[in-house]
Amino acid sequence: MIDFLIVLLYFVVIMYVALRGEIRSESTADEYFLSSRNLPWYSIALSTVATNIQGYQFLGMMGSAYLYGLAQANLEINSVQGILLGALVFVPLFLREKITTITQFIAKKLGNRIALFYSLTNMVLFATVTLGAALFWGAYAADIVFEEQFLFLHSNRIIRIGLLIIFLGVFSAIYTYFGGLSAVVRTDIIQFSVLLVGGIFVCFTAISYLGGWDKLYTITPNKMHLHLPANHLTLPWTHLFGLFFLNINYWCANQTIMQRALAAKSVSHAQTGLMVGGLIKYLMAVIIIVPGIALYGILRDGLVEPDLAFPYLVKTYLPVGVKGVILCGLFASLMSTVDSTFNSIATLWSTDIYAMYIKPEANDQEKISAGRKAILFSLATALLMGLILLYLKFDNPNSAFTHTLNNLRYYINCGIVVLICSAVLFIRPNLKSVLAAFLLTLPTNIGLEVLFPNMNYFVRAFLVILSGLTFAFVGSNGALNSLFSLFQPANSMTKRLGWFLAISLFILHIIFH
Repeated sequence: MIDFLIVLLYFVVIMYVALRGEIRSESTADEYFLSSRNLPWYSIALSTVATNIQGYQFLGMMGSAYLYGLAQANLEINSVQGILLGALVFVPLFLREKITTITQFIAKKLGNRIALFYSLTNMVLFATVTLGAALFWGAYAADIVFEEQFLFLHSNRIIRIGLLIIFLGVFSAIYTYFGGLSAVVRTDIIQFSVLLVGGIFVCFTAISYLGGWDKLYTITPNKMHLHLPANHLTLPWTHLFGLFFLNINYWCANQTIMQRALAAKSVSHAQTGLMVGGLIKYLMAVIIIVPGIALYGILRDGLVEPDLAFPYLVKTYLPVGVKGVILCGLFASLMSTVDSTFNSIATLWSTDIYAMYIKPEANDQEKISAGRKAILFSLATALLMGLILLYLKFDNPNSAFTHTLNNLRYYINCGIVVLICSAVLFIRPNLKSVLAAFLLTLPTNIGLEVLFPNMNYFVRAFLVILSGLTFAFVGSNGALNSLFSLFQPANSMTKRLGWFLAISLFILHIIFH
């Protein structure tokens, strides 16, 4: 009961903090969607990482680490590649144009038609897979850890999780609807602190029961490698090629992630915030991946369902009171993703569709109203997708579900990478070739999966993106911008921080090869 009360208190605090600065009728669109473009670097760092860390990291990635070991950490630490490109290449370009959405940048470089495809594709992805997966993981974990407390909802586990999906979605939508990006950032800072404390608790508890950090190498030495053989079905070392491109999609072309940078006080604040977030990603890799490896060392294949690794640690090894904090951390990872995604959908719809095509003369209040309606619509689609994913999970409970979701997501993400890279790399992009390359990524992806069903989905994504970029490159007469000229650090400090991140990532791959 103490744990349950802690969770209830957490929800009350989050709602109070979020609505403390509710957007009023006289507020501007910039204030609602971009927090008046006044975010400092530390808010950008903490809010961006909080948005990035989802329930699937604690459940899905920890479960995958239980199966595959340290190789799963590649998905965390190699985020630094995308963060560096996002901070040093894309942020200066975006802020120079004073854009509200990345779609506006695409429109300037590739035209309105391609920008429309880009915006609609992102909104569909955000409103279905992104939101649905976040809600599913949060509800799934909550039921596993607090099954007895939630029995009053329903005795059937699937129905119970479905009801939790609905509650979590509605709760997050309420404060995002009223508070805009300012509410999202305020709550994200609290949520990041909670999930960090909870993650550290779980990590050190798992290591303690294993017998110490050195036991990772004496008990589970085969799990302590970043690079698995090229014939590994799920995480071969060759997946790093595809991961590089997909990190460009997530950290450079994702409105949900980039929205904080677009709202920064300056280029320096945006770059510093993103790169400090990159340093935090190293820490998150430790507290997400290591407990899964440690639990494998403790149980030795004793866990039937790998995605139960995190809940098993919480239920089995943590005392009363601490469990409540851990569950709050899990809810924090869920809601920081959901609220940010709701806000981004609202921004994309209001700016790219409503103000561009439906009512170009719309004033700020009408834009905010349109954005809020988009939140309500995406809430409905998110709840539906969350329930679909619930069915898929229980249809195959023994799989590492994080990879199932990644595969689904990358069908769309490949085309987005082709667009954003074409907009930045090509001097005079041929619009028809770029659009054709974007549209061809989906059938190419499906075709490769049919012809080579055993091909790793990261490798497949790499081939799809590379072929799309090659097609667009040839159609654009092969004229590229100078790669070195694209990197634009705001000052010497951001330049040194960038070098530190790049070198540290290289060293990690050498040490843990």
